[in-house]
Order: sequence, then structure tokens, then C-alpha cells
Amino acid sequence: MSNALAIAGVTAVLQFYLTNIYSGLSALFGGTVTVSAKAPDIVQAEINLNQSLNQVNLFMHQVSHNQGWRNQGLPSMSADGRTLLNNPPLALDLHYLVTAYGSQDWQAEGLLGFAVQMLHQSPVLTRADISNAMAALPGSDPLNPLSSALGSSGLADQVEMIKITPATLGREEMAWLWTALKADYRPTFPFQVSVVLIEPQFPTSFSLPVLSRNISAKAGPPPQLFEFVLGPGQQAPAQGDTVTVTGQSLNGVTLLSLVNPRIGITFPPFAPTTVKNTSLSFTIPTDPLGLPPGTYDLSALFTNATGDVILSTNKLPLAIAPTVSGAPTVANNAAGTLVSITCAPDVVPGQNVSLSLGSVAGRSSVTAPAQIFDTRTNSLNFQFPTLALGTYLIVLSVDGVNSPVQVNWAATPPQFTGPFLTI
Repeated sequence: MSNALAIAGVTAVLQFYLTNIYSGLSALFGGTVTVSAKAPDIVQAEINLNQSLNQVNLFMHQVSHNQGWRNQGLPSMSADGRTLLNNPPLALDLHYLVTAYGSQDWQAEGLLGFAVQMLHQSPVLTRADISNAMAALPGSDPLNPLSSALGSSGLADQVEMIKITPATLGREEMAWLWTALKADYRPTFPFQVSVVLIEPQFPTSFSLPVLSRNISAKAGPPPQLFEFVLGPGQQAPAQGDTVTVTGQSLNGVTLLSLVNPRIGITFPPFAPTTVKNTSLSFTIPTDPLGLPPGTYDLSALFTNATGDVILSTNKLPLAIAPTVSGAPTVANNAAGTLVSITCAPDVVPGQNVSLSLGSVAGRSSVTAPAQIFDTRTNSLNFQFPTLALGTYLIVLSVDGVNSPVQVNWAATPPQFTGPFLTI
């Protein structure tokens, strides 16, 4: 692939071969023919100083995306949205004007004719053409230091060849273009160069080579997880709770995986409690530091004799609920009522944490976000407006997962039994 100097490299190569064309035509045009690659207004100012100057100017007036390559190499990010997997090329088409300036009758037309003929006869710039032109550039040019760096553009080594095709500009487009250039119109031939592939120079992640291949065949439908088995009124499970999930072809599952891509947590795989062909059960590990509350992707893993994962099921979202531990504390301040609680497991910075206080009768509730915390913590503070005296049911929410509340289902009607905050 080419680097950012490839655009300038294309112009330099074209200028080099146009110069070669006119090098033997000095006698025909009554003097040396100069080939430049500048903006037309600059060229016009130079010519005004020397009315006898014969000159051909190469001007790139537009750069556009190449439609054929535009969507190649996608996606470039891994599922976590942070790891760069590859560097998709920036594919560009270059749009040029070649303009002839003559000092005598017919000279501009003659100069333009030789330029158009060269572009027609050389519609593809081969790798050898590009390398020869780059090698001929001056290694040290005090007026243009860029000439010594163009050889490292990588233009000759890119996957696509450089192709030259005529372009069509209508009278209105040509008139608008020359008006924008603030220069007098001269005989001009528009053409396009395609495609320049610029590869960004960013570090990427790549897969390690395969050291061994363990291939096994398993008859029947593929292993898959279906849904969690929940009892009437059962809430999101917390650490230490037993969870049952149904599925198919689950015999042979040895490990379970929990991943929370939002906060970047990948919990070490752990073994299920029981495994059947159509269901499995497990206990959510108790780890206050390594397994924050939130929504995780649960998948079942099949391993071989050496412990390598050879097969994985689909992912099911598993909500792991926070719990409120200990008695909350209340303090009145100028802003209202400050409620402090202790939760389990710890929450981490970046999680959305809020506390809802509802009346036991369920007629009203009030919610407040957690005050800012910048380290892993299990102590949270919530600023409420001044709360009226009474008893409130506490619900802690972390990333949309609510803490469980206790309910007396035997009562008629069922009654909440905690956790409560009394003011």
C-alpha cells in the first residue's frame, strides 16, 4: 500500500514523463518547453513576466473517493469497539487538468496534442514506470525538499495499478472551474487517475498462528442455549444464586463464560453444577471485586482433553443483580436528604447507578443518581430532595438491573418485606 505521499507521487511521475516528451521538441517549438505542476494562477503570473515562454502545466483540481474500493476492509474494529483489527485503505481518484501555454500561433495546441497523445498511449503506469520516475527525482532540491521523500511513498508497490482515463467536463463546469482558479482560460484537457490506495499507519491486532488443529464432529443439532427458567415472581439473580437455563445438545458442556463488553469484564470460565442434554444449572460465582452487577453475555463452552475450547454455544443476556447490604444511613443537608448505602458486589466507574425509594403502598416513588465515584466501591451516596417521614422500599439499579426485593407471597395480597429505609 501507499502512504500519504502517494498523491504527490502521482503528480511527480506524470510531470517526469511529460518532461521527457518535450525534451526533444525544443527546436519544434522555438525554445525549451517547461512542464510545471502548479496552480494556474501561479503559472499565469510567471508567464506574464516572460511572454515568450512555452509551458505545459499539470494541475490536480479535485480528489474523490473511489467507489469500487470504498467499502473494502470493513469492519476494522473488534466487537469491543476499541481494538483495531486492520487498516482499511483510503482509496482515492485524482482529477487533473493539463493546460498548454504557447507564445506563438498554434503552439498551445501543439503542446497540448503531445500531452494528450502521451496520456492516451500510456493509460497504465506500471510499477517499473513509477520506480524509474521516482529514481530520477533530484535527491536534494533546496527549492523543493519533498522530492527526496517521494521515493518512500510506496506508490510502485500498491496492489492496484495507476490507470489514466479521460474525463468529461461540460462548458459550465469548465467555466466555473477556471473562474474559481482566478486565471485566464487556456487549452485544457481533463483526465482522471485511479486508484491511489493509502494505508493508514496504525498498530493493529492480529491472530496468532494456529499451532494445532483439533477437529471433531458431533451428530445432531448444534448446541444452543434457549432461555432461563424463572419461577413466578422471580427477580434477577444475584451472586450465589442458582440459575437454570434450557437448551439443546448440551451434553459435554464443561465451562461457562460470562462477559460484560460494556465495562470490559471477562470473568474466568467456571464449571456448571449440573449438565443435561436439554438444560444446565450453575451457581453465579461470589466475587465482589471481579464480577460487578450488570448484564453479561452467558455462553456454554466445550473443551477437549487438554482444556482447549473447541465449541461454544450462542450467547444469552444474563442480568446479575446488585444487593443492598446493611442498614442505609440518612443525613439532612442544605440540598435535602442524603442517603448512603452499602452494596454487593462492588460497582465500577462508568456504570449507571441509581436508587429508587418507593412508598410501601406503591403510590409514589422518587429516584436519584449516585454521586460521582471514580474508583471501584461498595459505598454509594444519593442526594434526594427533602424526604417526608415514613418507610420507603429500597431498589438499587446498576446498568438497568434492579436489586431484588423481598415479598411475602403467602399474605393476601402479597406484601413487600424489605429492604426498607425508615425516616
